[in-house]
Amino acid sequence: MTTTFPASLGQTGPGPSPSRLSRARRSTRVLFAALGLVGGAWGVHIPSVKMHYGLDEAMLSLVLLSAAAGAVVSLFTAGRIVAWLGARGAARACALVMGLMLALVLHWPSLALLLPAMLVFGAAMSLYDVAINAEGSALEVMGGSAILSGLHGMFSLGAMGGAALAAGLLRLQVTPEHQLAGFGLLMALAVLAAARGMLDTHPAPEPHEGPQAQFAWPRGQLLVIGLLIFAGMSAEGVMYDWCVLYLKQELGMPQAQAGLGYAAFAGAMALARFAGDRLRARYPEDQLLAFSAGLSAFAMAVVLISGDPWVSLIGYALVGAGLAPVVPILYNAATRVPGTSRAAAIASVSSIGYSGFLIGPPLIGAIAHALTLTAAMGVVVVAASLLSIFSHRVPMADRASRP
Repeated sequence: MTTTFPASLGQTGPGPSPSRLSRARRSTRVLFAALGLVGGAWGVHIPSVKMHYGLDEAMLSLVLLSAAAGAVVSLFTAGRIVAWLGARGAARACALVMGLMLALVLHWPSLALLLPAMLVFGAAMSLYDVAINAEGSALEVMGGSAILSGLHGMFSLGAMGGAALAAGLLRLQVTPEHQLAGFGLLMALAVLAAARGMLDTHPAPEPHEGPQAQFAWPRGQLLVIGLLIFAGMSAEGVMYDWCVLYLKQELGMPQAQAGLGYAAFAGAMALARFAGDRLRARYPEDQLLAFSAGLSAFAMAVVLISGDPWVSLIGYALVGAGLAPVVPILYNAATRVPGTSRAAAIASVSSIGYSGFLIGPPLIGAIAHALTLTAAMGVVVVAASLLSIFSHRVPMADRASRP
C-alpha cells in the first residue's frame, strides 16, 4: 500500500551518510513488515470476529466498512499530521494505537462499541501507512535507487508470515483473543525499536516542483489513474478481507487451513513485488500492468468455477502475484502527470484508491447477502479485468529518468 509524501519535512544541509541511509532502509523494511503482520493476523481472524459477535455477512461488512472509513477520512489530514509529528513520531504513535485496537477487537461487549474502535483502527493504519511511505519515498530520493516495490514486498511478506503464524496457532488451539493480543504487542514493540533508525529529516522539494500541496482534487489523467487504483485496491481489499471466509464458509475448509489461503495470496504478492523494480525496468509498465491484472482475473475466475479448496490456494497465489505490481506502477505513474507536484499527485490518487477499501466490504456483503459469497467474490474478476483493459491509459515512464 502507498500513500502521501508530506514534503513539509524539508532537509537542509548535507544529506545522511551511506551507512545512515542503509540503516534507515533496514528500519523501513521492518516497519512495512510490521504493518503486513497486523494485516495478516486480522485477515485470518475476520471469521473469529464474525463468530464472536454473531454477525451475518451484511453486519460483518459494516465492521469492515468502519475500518475502511477511518482509513479514508484520515487521508485528508494525514500529510499535516505526519508533518507535525514527523514520520518517526507518527509511526510510533500509530503503532501503539493499532496494537491496542487489535488486542481489544474481541473484547468489546457489543457491536456498538466495536464499530468506533474499528474506525480508530483504520485511521491509525492509514496514518501509519502515510508515515512509512513518506520515509520510503525520501529514501528513494536520497539514495538514488528504486526501493518502493521491495518495501511493498516486505509488507506482503509480513502479511504472509502473520497469516501463516495465526493459522498455525489456531491448529495449536491458541484462542483468537490471546493471538490478537500477542500480535498487537509484537507489532508495537517491533515498530518502537525499528523507528529509531528512521531518517531525521526528509528531502526538500526540487525548485521546479513548486509549492507542495498536501492534497489536490483529481482531474484529467490523475482521475483516470485514481480510478484504476480504485479497481486494484478494491480487488486487493476483497482478497484481504474475504478470502479466508470464502474457503471456510463456501468450501468447508477448517479455519486453520483456510488461513493458508491468505498466506498464499500475500506470499505470492511479496515475491512478485521483490521482483517488481526489475520487471518495471525491463518491460513497459502498461504492458506489465495489462498482463498481471489479466492473470489475476483469470486465476480468480478459475477459483470460483472450480470450487476446489486446493485449486483455490494455487489460484489465490496467482491472484496475489498479478495484483502485486498495481500499486507501485500506478502511484509512480501519478507522479509523472504534468502540472502537479509529486506530493499532490500521490495524495490525490490515494484518496480515490483507498475508497476501494471503503466501498469493497459493503459491496461484497450486500452481494453475498443477496446471492452467495461465491458470486460476491466475482468482484475481483471484474476489477482485475478493468485494470487490464484500461492499462493503456497509464502514462509511460522515461526509463532514463528512473532512480
